Amino acid sequence: MIEAILLGAAQDAGLPQAGCTCDRCRRALDNPALRQYVVCLGLIHRESGQAWMIDATPDFREQLALLRRAAPECKLAGILLTHAHMGHYTGLIQLGREAWNTQRMPIHATPRMAAFLMRNQPWQQLAKFGNIALRLSPPGQPIALASGLSATPLAVPHRDEWSDTMAFRIEGPERSLFYCPDIDDWDRWDYPLPRMLAEVDVALLDGAFFSPAEIPGRNIAEIPHPLATDTAQRAAGANCDVRLIHLNHTNPLWDDGPERAWVVERGVGVGATGERWSL
Repeated sequence: MIEAILLGAAQDAGLPQAGCTCDRCRRALDNPALRQYVVCLGLIHRESGQAWMIDATPDFREQLALLRRAAPECKLAGILLTHAHMGHYTGLIQLGREAWNTQRMPIHATPRMAAFLMRNQPWQQLAKFGNIALRLSPPGQPIALASGLSATPLAVPHRDEWSDTMAFRIEGPERSLFYCPDIDDWDRWDYPLPRMLAEVDVALLDGAFFSPAEIPGRNIAEIPHPLATDTAQRAAGANCDVRLIHLNHTNPLWDDGPERAWVVERGVGVGATGERWSL
């Protein structure tokens, strides 16, 4: 069996977010059951006994444990990176000699992302000491992970200060999944979202903010993401399972209420840690 499992659904800083005293973060501090891991996707290939993670987040330890509980017979066979923002690669530090001390763990990254890692410490040290083995994966070229399972990095527009940004199209023997935790604007992407939704069975899409009013005092133009309302409108009526992920801690979609009901009315769900999809 080949499966995808959602290992987290929050924006890079998780929930609760450091330094935040909003009601949602305070509740999560008081009740661990309300805490949310940073967005991450696991891939499970039981026949070969292998599993992969897309991104290494600040919650890497807990997400690795979740992946192992879901597939105890499968060993982590590699990590695929989307980009160089804090929630997507900093968990690699857990592979170093002060921690897991892995031996040549395959890290699939675009040439620009790999160059970023090799220019900066402590990531360069992971490669120098043999904890990781960088595998260059140019955009648009499928990565053959195991028999019947591939992942194709697709370049998407995002704040590319240090690296380019990838979404991934995952192909199994029976079903496909599109994973896009970060994008600036659907209209800036050269691949129309409705076309992608017509081609896949599952789509996990950036839903960071429901409204610009969530972050008073911050210029949302400096941290662009398509609003969840925009994404839900574009996805309404799609013939695939659409879920919003990468939710900011301020996003009302975390809770039952009129905002979540509005999204669900359009046939769009909210991603939850532990959800699985057969591929």
